Amino acid sequence: MNEANENPPRPAGLRIGDRAPDFEARSTIGPVRLSTFRGRWLILFSHPADFTPVCTTEFMELARHAQEFEALDCELMALSVDSLFAHFAWLRMIRDRFGVEVRFPIVEDPTLVIGRAFGMVAPQDNDSAAVRTTYFIDPSGTIRAMTCYPANVGRSTPEMLRTLRALQAIDAEGGLAPANWQPGEKLLCAPTHDLDAVYAAKDAVSWFLDREGDEA
Repeated sequence: MNEANENPPRPAGLRIGDRAPDFEARSTIGPVRLSTFRGRWLILFSHPADFTPVCTTEFMELARHAQEFEALDCELMALSVDSLFAHFAWLRMIRDRFGVEVRFPIVEDPTLVIGRAFGMVAPQDNDSAAVRTTYFIDPSGTIRAMTCYPANVGRSTPEMLRTLRALQAIDAEGGLAPANWQPGEKLLCAPTHDLDAVYAAKDAVSWFLDREGDEA
């Protein structure tokens, strides 16, 4: 038997449920350490480069919605390979040209150490231009959701907010968020694992697909 088949390589990168690796780095608001954000939600996201069109639109939208993330007890933190001074110049341009101030930290990662630790870039990659990755990290430091977009497609800020609210809702209420769930809507009940309960359910569907608060 081929040795490679006996010991297949573990896929690179982090998975949902993993603990987010700690790091300390320079940012646009001063030195930051990931572990100091424990106790609050944190959305860590990479962008391919400063002074690029898609990233510029993303940062303006996130800055415009920053108070909504703050109201949900969530911090934003961006990451790219560009230098701290490139970040400063880009943010100054955004403010002067579009009237939007980006106040959340942008971390510099010129050696790709952080990007590789999180699996944002493959070990053999020399730059981060290929993808834009987002990690939703809960107050305990656990990665609860991840998204990965190509460089030519921007993120949806409303979907980031919806995902965050859904994660917080299932933590608070213990249910399941269905497709297209929006804040204020009912969550789904977790399906039963008991055969007697399946047979006793009001119909053939309600034992596994029912909304919280509905009559049994």
